[in-house]
Amino acid sequence: MKTFTDPELINRLTWRYAVKQFDPAKKITASNWATLEQALVLSPSSYGLQPYRFLVINDAALRTRLAVASYGQSQIMDCSHLVVFAIRKGMDLDHIDHFIARVATVTKVTVESLAGYRKTIVGDLIDGPRHAWIDHWSARQAYIALGNLLTSAAALGIDACPMEGFNPALYDDILDLPERHLSATVVCALGYRSADDKHARDAKVRFAIEDLIEHW
Repeated sequence: MKTFTDPELINRLTWRYAVKQFDPAKKITASNWATLEQALVLSPSSYGLQPYRFLVINDAALRTRLAVASYGQSQIMDCSHLVVFAIRKGMDLDHIDHFIARVATVTKVTVESLAGYRKTIVGDLIDGPRHAWIDHWSARQAYIALGNLLTSAAALGIDACPMEGFNPALYDDILDLPERHLSATVVCALGYRSADDKHARDAKVRFAIEDLIEHW
């Protein structure tokens, strides 16, 4: 397994930027993409519920329509792989029970033994006050997965561009998401930067560490 020294990891994160222009001729290998898909699946989420789907859009006709819904941004068409992060609309008991069954299978315990865990989740997300803004909660989980994907891609030397500049309602319509109780939340284009992308040479602007981190 590839490991990084402290400087190597920081160099990878410094190298990463939101690519403005991808090289459409350069594609992510199947093995590297399989690794990134596993990284998405392994992303942490509250309670482990994973209230989302990751839609990998390869179809050129779909991408053309999504590009229009993304205000013509070239990354949609030129990237190697395009991922739409779609949240589940409205947490329900079916999803929670499906998750509990999965926990039981993987950990080799009975569903009955997880009754207390299920009760906690239901009490918080279904019966509790958080249910009033459950879709916002789900979106937060999707953004955790997005962050994990960006870091994982950088570690592999793969470029990415997280994108909020799109019309979610149009994405939902194009991808027929409402009938699946899903909604597009954020998009990530991945591939390799074009040699013509001048932004690759821009200095990375961040506040000083003492402006952001406090030790109490």
